Amino acid sequence: MDRMVAACGLICTECPAYVATQEDNQEKRAKVAEDWSKWGEKLKPEDINCDGCIQAGKRVFRFCNTCSVRGCVLERSLRNCAYCSEYPCKKLDDLLKSMDALAAKSNLDEIRKSI
Repeated sequence: MDRMVAACGLICTECPAYVATQEDNQEKRAKVAEDWSKWGEKLKPEDINCDGCIQAGKRVFRFCNTCSVRGCVLERSLRNCAYCSEYPCKKLDDLLKSMDALAAKSNLDEIRKSI
């Protein structure tokens, strides 16, 4: 499977929600729902469905549906934020800080160097 990078730099193909969905594995969905419910909102296994956030018209995890960074990338028809002329921006920085996702920023920086 090719590596798929989300709008924000997370690796979709390594995300447990993406993996559970692609494998159509109910046990993995239940585990992800249990693990992610610890962050506040109670999730059910049927909430865990994702084909990758950059896939317009496909299933995405519900928080991704309202993600302003994802919306911006789709609106600009970009592969992810690394391809944006305004990279990095406050919107992305705020999201990454809220997720404590330093690896995502590194992924985008790596992509940016190669384009």
